[in-house]
Amino acid sequence: MRNICLLTLVLLCGYSLQAQLKLPGLFGDNMVLQRNQPIAVWGWSKPGAKITVAFDRQQKMTRAGKDGKWMVHLDREEAGGPYELAVSGGGNIIYRNVLVGEVWLCSGQSNMEMPIAGWGKINRFEQEMAAASYPQIRHIKIPRATSTVPREDISQTASWEVCSPQTSGEFSAAAYFFAREIYNRLHVPVGLINTSWGGTMIETWISRGAFEQSKEFQTMISGLPVTGLKELHTKKKEALKHAIDALQGPRESMQPFQETSLDDSHWPIMNLPGLWEQQGTGLEELDGVVWFRKTITISAENAGKPASLFLGKIDDSDDTYLNGVLVGRTSNKYSEQRNYPLAAGLLRPGKNLIAVRVEDTGGGGGFFGDQEDMKLVIGSQQIPLAGAWSFRIDSVYDKGDQGMDPNGFPTLLFNAMIHPLIPFAIRGAIWYQGESNAGRAYQYRKAFPLMITDWRKQWAQGDFPFLFVQLASFNAAGGDSQQGSTWAELREAQSMTLSLPGTGMAVTTDIGDPLDIHPKNKQDVGKRLAAIALSTCYRQEGEYSGPVYESMEIKGNKVLLTFSHIGKGWEIKDKYGYIRGFEIAGTDHKFHYAKARLEGTQIIVYQEGIDFPVAVRYGWADNPTEANLFNLDGFPASPFRTDTFPGITEQEGYHIAQ
Repeated sequence: MRNICLLTLVLLCGYSLQAQLKLPGLFGDNMVLQRNQPIAVWGWSKPGAKITVAFDRQQKMTRAGKDGKWMVHLDREEAGGPYELAVSGGGNIIYRNVLVGEVWLCSGQSNMEMPIAGWGKINRFEQEMAAASYPQIRHIKIPRATSTVPREDISQTASWEVCSPQTSGEFSAAAYFFAREIYNRLHVPVGLINTSWGGTMIETWISRGAFEQSKEFQTMISGLPVTGLKELHTKKKEALKHAIDALQGPRESMQPFQETSLDDSHWPIMNLPGLWEQQGTGLEELDGVVWFRKTITISAENAGKPASLFLGKIDDSDDTYLNGVLVGRTSNKYSEQRNYPLAAGLLRPGKNLIAVRVEDTGGGGGFFGDQEDMKLVIGSQQIPLAGAWSFRIDSVYDKGDQGMDPNGFPTLLFNAMIHPLIPFAIRGAIWYQGESNAGRAYQYRKAFPLMITDWRKQWAQGDFPFLFVQLASFNAAGGDSQQGSTWAELREAQSMTLSLPGTGMAVTTDIGDPLDIHPKNKQDVGKRLAAIALSTCYRQEGEYSGPVYESMEIKGNKVLLTFSHIGKGWEIKDKYGYIRGFEIAGTDHKFHYAKARLEGTQIIVYQEGIDFPVAVRYGWADNPTEANLFNLDGFPASPFRTDTFPGITEQEGYHIAQ
C-alpha cells in the first residue's frame, strides 16, 4: 500500500511539473514585440487552466485546451516601453524590460551568423563594439538544432541581449548594422531574431507542406518518409561505416598518427585541396577526425633553415605537425588561411613528414581553397604541397538523431528553427544565404521563392517584407563566361526572385573578398539592407538600389542598354573613367571583353571585331571585381546577362541521398 501511495505521489508530481505554466523559449526578459500589429502570446499549462495575460494597459484571458495549449492576441501597441509582460494560470511568469518596436527575423547561413567579434572579427570590430551603446536594440540567437518533425518550441531557452559594448560582439554583424540604421532613422526599438546556421542549403529551411505543393519538388519529397527520417539517418550512418571499412580496414598500429616511423603506405590517397565530401569516396556524411600525411624531400642546402608552411583553409580545426613536432594549431576558423612558421632546425635533409589532424564538427570537412595556397616556402623557394596526401579516419562523431547534419534532409531547420517561432509577430525578414546552393543555381529560381512564399503563408501576416543579400565576390572556382560560373547563375536566380512582391536585394559584389567567403565588411551589408527597408517598408525618401538592367537594343555593332535606379546619376569607379566588367558575344555565342561608354541614361557596349552582337553580360563571374558601375547614391549595379544561353547548373537538382 505504501509503494502504491509513493507511486501515485510521483505520478502526480510528474503531472504537476508538466502542467506548469510555460511559454516558448523565444519569450524572455529584454525582448521586443512588434508594434502596430496584433501580438500573439502563447504557451502551455494545465488543461482547462484559466490564463491571464497582462501587458501595458491590456489584459486578455483564455483557457488552456485539452492538450494544455493556449494563445491570446494582444491588441496593437505603439512603439514604447519598457513594460512587463505578466502571464498567470497554472503558475506565474513575468518578463521584464520588454519593448515594442520593429522585429526582424534574420536567417541564412554563415554570413548572417557571422558575429561582430568571436570567429567573425569584422572590419574595425573593436571600435564597433566600443560604440555599440544602443539599449533599444535587442538580439536573440536561436540555438542550432535539427528535427525530423515540426517542433513547438526551440531546443533550449535563449536570451534576449540588450545591445552594449559588452554584449554586441556575439550579435549577427549584418543584422546589427541593419538594426543600427533602422534605429538611427526611426528612433524606435529594434528586435533581431537570429536563426541562422553556417553552410546550410535552402532546402533545409523549407517546410514539407511547401515541397508537397511544388511541382518542382513533389517527386523529391514524396520519396521522403513522413516519420521515417530517423531510420534513413541510421542507414546513412551504416553506409558511412561500410565506406570507411572499405577504404582503410582495421587499424594495424597504435602508433600516434603524427609519428614519422608510422607506415602509411597502405593508407588511401586523397587529392588536396578538396573537402572530403566532394571526393567521391563515400564520406559525404562524415563529421569527425581525419589525419592527413605527406612526405616531402628537402635538400641539404635548405635543411635547417627557417621556413613557412602554408596549408590553405581547413574546415574546421587542425593540429599540424612536422616530423612529429606540433608547429601550428587553429580551432574553429574554417575561413582562415593556415600559415605556420617553422623554426630553424625543424627541416631535415631528405625526407620530412607533414601530418595534419583535421576535426570537422558539421558540414564540409578538410582542406579547401586554391592549390597555390598549399606550399612550403624556404627563402625564395617554394615546394608545392597540393596533390596526393595519405589519409585515415581516426574517429566519427555520432550526435544522435537530434545532431543530424542540417543538410542531410530537407525541412530539418524549418522544423527546429523556424516553426517554433511562429506566430511571433514580425515586421519582416532579412536573409543571407546562397553559397551552399550555387551548384544548383538554376533550381534556386524555384527553391528561393518557394521558401519565401512558405514562410509568409506560415506566419499569416501577408506578404511581409523579405530582404536578402546577393552573393558577394569570391573566387569560388574561377568561374566566368568562358567556363561557366555557378555563382553568377546563383546571383541571377536571386535577382529573378525580386518578381515576388515585397522583396528587396542588396548587391554586394563590390565588398566581397576573393580569398574569403566571409567578407569582413558587414557594415555596408547592413546599411544596404536598411536602405531597402527604409524606402520600401517605412516610406523614407532616398534611393535604395544600384542600377538595374531593364532592356537592350541592338544597333549595328553596338548594344544599347537601359537601366532603372540610376538615382542621382551614374558613377564609374575608375581613375580614368573606364567602364569595366562588360562582355559581348556575337553569333558564335563566345564572349569577349567589351568596351562601354555612357550616353545619356544609356550604356553603349561594343567591341571591334564583333560586327553582329547578340548578347551582353556584366559581372558574369564568381569574382566580378572588375565590375565598377554604380550610381551616385553609392549602390553598385547588379550583375546581369541579356542572353538565355544554357548555364552549367541547369541539369543539377536537389535529391535526397539514401
